[in-house]
Amino acid sequence: PTECFLSQPGEKEESTVKAKRRKKKKISDILEKSAPKPGVPADLQNLLSQHFGENRSVIEIEELKLSDSCFLPANDLTHSFSSYLKEICPKWAKLRKNHKEKKSVVMLVICSSALRSLELIKSMTAFKGDCRVLKLFAKHIKIKEQMNMLEKGVFHIGVGTPGRVKALVEQDGLCLNSTKYMILDWNWRDQKLRRMMDIPEIKKETIDLLEMSIIKLCREGSVKLGLF
Repeated sequence: PTECFLSQPGEKEESTVKAKRRKKKKISDILEKSAPKPGVPADLQNLLSQHFGENRSVIEIEELKLSDSCFLPANDLTHSFSSYLKEICPKWAKLRKNHKEKKSVVMLVICSSALRSLELIKSMTAFKGDCRVLKLFAKHIKIKEQMNMLEKGVFHIGVGTPGRVKALVEQDGLCLNSTKYMILDWNWRDQKLRRMMDIPEIKKETIDLLEMSIIKLCREGSVKLGLF
């Protein structure tokens, strides 16, 4: 009887651990129950602070901070992509006309996947007019092809994933000196209800891209950030 009695708590403990494992919530479970909430500049600021908080000094973190003046109005979830771009960039026709530089774009749109990039390109038809849009993702497109296209032609908008954009900047295939707007596809959710910043790899690559050059350009006032 003693042996039986001693074995019972162990069994209960084991079953409790298994139950806890089963009950561990996935991000999709949490998001499914929460109402959609539009992203605001403070969300990105907090994300950067959490990411760099443990490994950077106070001075280094201060240099990564962005004032509210660095941001464009955020999407309040009522806009289509074209209507949002029209609101934040009312002088697009003039900017497009004046842009003559190769290896650069006026507007960069960063999203989580190649498929989402294609969706956004289609949905900006009413805004872009006759400007040239370049796909900046890795799926089915070699980086050399993109570098050649940027070197030979003038493109106004680049739409793609942070990993490929970062690689193009690092390899001097894409210059950001002419870039005026960088739009993050912040609010959109995939089939698992994840936003781009809920996907660890995309989140890291986006933060790396921001740290590499975008934050500096924003602080200097040459680039404005938008959260769609």
